Amino acid sequence: MTHDPHLATPSGLLRARSLGIPFDGVPGAWNAITDVPGVELGYATLIEGTDVRTGVTAIHPRGAGNPGDPCTAGYHSQNGNGEMTGVSWIHEAGYTSGPVCITNTHSVGVAHAGIVAWTVKHHASIAEAWLLPVAGETWDGYLNDINGHHVDESDAVAALEAAVHGPVDEGSVGGGTGMNCYEFKGGSGTASRLVEYAGKTYTVGVFLQTNFGAREELRIAGVPMGVALADNNPMREFFSAPPGSGSCIALVLTDAPLLSDQCRALARRVTIGLGRTGTTGSHFSGDLFLAQSVANPGAITPGFKTLYPEAYGRMDRLDFIPWGFMDAFYAAVVQATEESVLNALVANRDVTGFRGHRTPALPRERVAAVLRERGVVG
Repeated sequence: MTHDPHLATPSGLLRARSLGIPFDGVPGAWNAITDVPGVELGYATLIEGTDVRTGVTAIHPRGAGNPGDPCTAGYHSQNGNGEMTGVSWIHEAGYTSGPVCITNTHSVGVAHAGIVAWTVKHHASIAEAWLLPVAGETWDGYLNDINGHHVDESDAVAALEAAVHGPVDEGSVGGGTGMNCYEFKGGSGTASRLVEYAGKTYTVGVFLQTNFGAREELRIAGVPMGVALADNNPMREFFSAPPGSGSCIALVLTDAPLLSDQCRALARRVTIGLGRTGTTGSHFSGDLFLAQSVANPGAITPGFKTLYPEAYGRMDRLDFIPWGFMDAFYAAVVQATEESVLNALVANRDVTGFRGHRTPALPRERVAAVLRERGVVG
């Protein structure tokens, strides 16, 4: 039997489409952020003893071999109770370069340092000037000993070196290992959409580290699931903070040529995709989104090259899609974001971790039964 990457991950876990959930739009070959040409993704997953459930996710927008070529970029904070490094420069210049890492809250500095270490190791000339890496985080302290300093630079480097262009695993892997979503087991999720413009097919890919949402908020294909799935919720007994506390880091990548403001417009649409799954956005949630275009290779002079005389007098130029034709790309972000959340939930198992805390996986058969009862799936 041929493996269908739209229905299952490389490790064999089911994805949302396996339940018959209807999704809008046309996905790419792997229905993943790696459908965007050149994009590579890797994980370092740390599961040790009873208390360590964490890791690092690494994404190379232009591939590990070409981190010095800047991409136009835009950033959006839906709610700022979180951290993503490097965004001050993105606001200033409208571009960024190099890989992106995502990990747990107390390891974001380690992931930042790991990007520097990886760059020094593999692209030393780029690191001779300065680096402003992008590293994001969500909190995994319910399932993971977040104060134990279990993630170190070598883990970030390992994730960066493990990155590949192809189908990727989801759920409890990489930075998503200890994360929860709608008080079920969450973590890493991804999806993609194809967009036609002027006779060419472009790809929009989304990757999420999901760690947000209250159980009663969850909607799947527009169907409220909170009442039907309200039982078996140990997280509700543990937390003093309101249900729904947590965070979401999103990375949107596309090969469509875009200005930085257009990238920021894509990043804002992540909010709508998350809203389709039910969340209203908690005060205690850090929901931070970055979008980048990998088009226009070589069009932006890297900062380190402006230190040297040969760059003086150069003019940078960008092609970009006219603003009036952006709607299809907005829709692609919304659609891929919604599916990424559900992939993170479906491609999972029950997890027990720090101090015996337990998070159940989404009960897939019960979800499918509710959707059949509502006539959403056959």
